Amino acid sequence: MSYDLVIIGTGPGGYVCAIRAAQLGLKTAVVEKRKAHGGTCLNVGCIPSKALLHASHLYEEAAHHFDAFGIEVGTPKLDLKKMLAFKDQAIEGNTKGVEFLLKKNKIDAHHGTGRIVAPGKVEVTTEDGSTSTLETKNIVVATGSEVVSLPGIEIDEKKIVSSTGALDLEQVPGHLVLIGGGVIGLELGSVWRRLGAKVTVIEYLDRILAGIDLDTAKQFQRILGKQGMEFKLSSKVTKAVATDAGVTLTVEPAKGGEAQTVEADVVLVAVGRRPYTDGLGLDEVGVARDEKGRVVTDAHYATNVPGIWAIGDVIVGPMLAHKAEDEGVALAEQLAGKGGHVNYGVIPNVVYTYPEVAAVGATEEDLKAAGVAYNVGKFPFTANGRAKANLMTDGFVKILADAKTDRVLGAHIVGPEAGNLIHEIAVAMEFGASSEDVARTCHAHPTLAEAVKEAALAVEKRALHM
Repeated sequence: MSYDLVIIGTGPGGYVCAIRAAQLGLKTAVVEKRKAHGGTCLNVGCIPSKALLHASHLYEEAAHHFDAFGIEVGTPKLDLKKMLAFKDQAIEGNTKGVEFLLKKNKIDAHHGTGRIVAPGKVEVTTEDGSTSTLETKNIVVATGSEVVSLPGIEIDEKKIVSSTGALDLEQVPGHLVLIGGGVIGLELGSVWRRLGAKVTVIEYLDRILAGIDLDTAKQFQRILGKQGMEFKLSSKVTKAVATDAGVTLTVEPAKGGEAQTVEADVVLVAVGRRPYTDGLGLDEVGVARDEKGRVVTDAHYATNVPGIWAIGDVIVGPMLAHKAEDEGVALAEQLAGKGGHVNYGVIPNVVYTYPEVAAVGATEEDLKAAGVAYNVGKFPFTANGRAKANLMTDGFVKILADAKTDRVLGAHIVGPEAGNLIHEIAVAMEFGASSEDVARTCHAHPTLAEAVKEAALAVEKRALHM
């Protein structure tokens, strides 16, 4: 079997790369160790978590907020088994969709564990132990990432769970402790809090959502606190022991000090992910990796070994599905002789809680560190007509613009539909727009998007509705 391109991994980066390559006439194959395509994102990540976020949000709305709209439904009853089945349907629908797309584009799919045995050769080992070798001009490593734990904490996916286990808890825990105040922990913590769990977040840093604009993160934490989440910041978990009754955690101040004990029914370890690059034969064929295990590539995704490339979570950059997708498209286009590229300055990041948090471009902290003079435009949803009418007034839109040129440098939103609203700013930044360009664009009334326009107006201190 000889190909122009063999891709190891069919997560968002891998399968999108394969589709674009096939569209451009390259004979393409993919290798996937799971029975279903889609990688972590579709099977145990982005898709199932969003299904549960949506379902749990509707449950909480029915339980606590419908009455304000004149809708009386009584006390809703949770059927957790059925909700988890809904989540599984979302997974199946999306993974089968990827399978269809691969077939439609005449991409050969090989199920098994892929290993590079030499430049141009990928060995595939199936579940029954049989092997076959694919010959190809190019190999793309798109194997994604895996869960990271902490020393002294053993994940059993029952009482001490990763993000995977947190998607399939058999009952709502009385007390859920999140180790880590990042995106994954806060999203899954939100799911179980809405369904009735007490949720405590233990975070090593003195803030949540490292890397997000600090002002935005602080506002978001206040909102989550009002919803019932509790936070232990500047704290570290040194031990977690599962017992018949639950989990006993030993927690100390991050800078050292007296330890305390925290009891939980379930603990979710959400301290990050690491690139999945072991066992792929990279070291044996001489592909360089960095100190974090990431594959080292140049600006065109080429490794130091000719014909071997890498994209997505296995290389430097944010571990985001859409970043991997764009890299997959760019690489396929380059291999076909076109000029694909990715603008890393305009990659949105979204936290799919309620309210959502979304960001693109630079933070205030980034600009201060770089010595860039900037102006800030900020507009609260409390002053937006649609948000007030819909009782969705938590949060704000913030736009950062260059003080000299007015070019938009970044935007940060915490509030309703933030994940959709951020794309207006992403498009503006892609075209080098100024805050005045955004402000002079007519926005339909009444919409949440008017808050974006008002924030752009606020850059020049001329917001109309506050």
